[in-house]
Amino acid sequence: MTKHSQSVGQHWGRRKRRAIKLSLILVSLLAGLLVAEIALRVVGYTFPTFYTTDDSRGYRLQPGMRGWYRKEGESYVQINSDGLRDREHSRRKPPDTFRVALLGDSYAEALQVPADAAFWRVLEANLRACPAVGGREVEVINFGVSGYGTAQELLTLRGKVWDYAPDLVMLAVTTNNDITDNSRALKRTDEVPYFVFRDGRLALDDSFRDSRAFQLRSSPLSRLGAWIRDSSRVAQALHQTQYAIKNYLALRRARKAATAGAPQIVTNVKANAAADRDAATDRVARWDEIGLDNLIYREPLDDTWQDAWRVTEALVVEMRDEVSARGARFVVVTLSNGIQVHPEPAAREAFMRRAGATDLFYPDKRIESLGARGGFTVLTLAPELQLYAERNHVFLHGFGEELGNGHWNVEGHRVAGEVLTRRLCESLSP
Repeated sequence: MTKHSQSVGQHWGRRKRRAIKLSLILVSLLAGLLVAEIALRVVGYTFPTFYTTDDSRGYRLQPGMRGWYRKEGESYVQINSDGLRDREHSRRKPPDTFRVALLGDSYAEALQVPADAAFWRVLEANLRACPAVGGREVEVINFGVSGYGTAQELLTLRGKVWDYAPDLVMLAVTTNNDITDNSRALKRTDEVPYFVFRDGRLALDDSFRDSRAFQLRSSPLSRLGAWIRDSSRVAQALHQTQYAIKNYLALRRARKAATAGAPQIVTNVKANAAADRDAATDRVARWDEIGLDNLIYREPLDDTWQDAWRVTEALVVEMRDEVSARGARFVVVTLSNGIQVHPEPAAREAFMRRAGATDLFYPDKRIESLGARGGFTVLTLAPELQLYAERNHVFLHGFGEELGNGHWNVEGHRVAGEVLTRRLCESLSP
């Protein structure tokens, strides 16, 4: 055998050995993933992504998705066949039924608690006893989706709600973020639709469809990745790990910023409010100091906030007009934020000093005033929830170590549902 032949033989021998080693590694990896997948399914582990892209609203709940939600609170979540966090409902309204369509964001979606504990189920169960309902069956259909502002809720009304022929449309307003959600400058994302004023009228800005981020999420490759994540518990575990690290780092940065900025929050904002009105860079820095959502408890500081309120109020009126044109009744309910219903008055007062606010119910009263001018009912829950929390020394928001922060807990949903039932029944009475 020639030296060349020996060299070729050795070369192919090495390649063959490498191929065998790689094959063994690949088989071992696949076997390990299979064992991990089986183990995670046996123990009932899930970390699903409940959302998918939507050409109208940016995103929506994914029909048929189910699994455990443990980011805040804990519940087993099932999304029905029409993409609602609710049981199945027939589109044709059953006879002798009073049907309520609920529009809202994460408070209505209520992933943090079991569906049977959500305020809309409490409302559904208790409203049957209301004399104004006249003994009819009551059906509340939940169209809430986390992160939605009034713009996406109006689009939901137009695209989904009317299929169910409701007698009453209820808009649940989370004052903590709904107003900022309606402003591109305040929400700081280009991945959802907005309404803007053009020639004095509301106009839909759906340019998010052309954004690179939305097109990427809608691409076949991204959809394949979503399918793998939805189908594989191992992929969900990796996603949860990524989420936990990201959330931990964000929380650490927020706490560090809050600690560093706390002493000068009120002084800086109050001293510079007028001088910085037209300075965009300084304005964003000021918002970040105090916390953007906390500015909701104050009169609008600048044109951006004034425009956010103007758009929000116009969207609510637009919704009122469309509901009335369909022969249904329109009701707005303002919910509560954690600090509004903190059981300790001293904590609420300290927050107001830090935020430069004088009335924690400012946004609720402003929307209530809009209803008085616009001829529709506004039910404000926060004042009564505050009284309940203070008298009973309980937190209605938050879970575990985060009591007082975040969404309603089970008791918060129960109390809110009971207060809402009574207030709505009163408003329905002749």
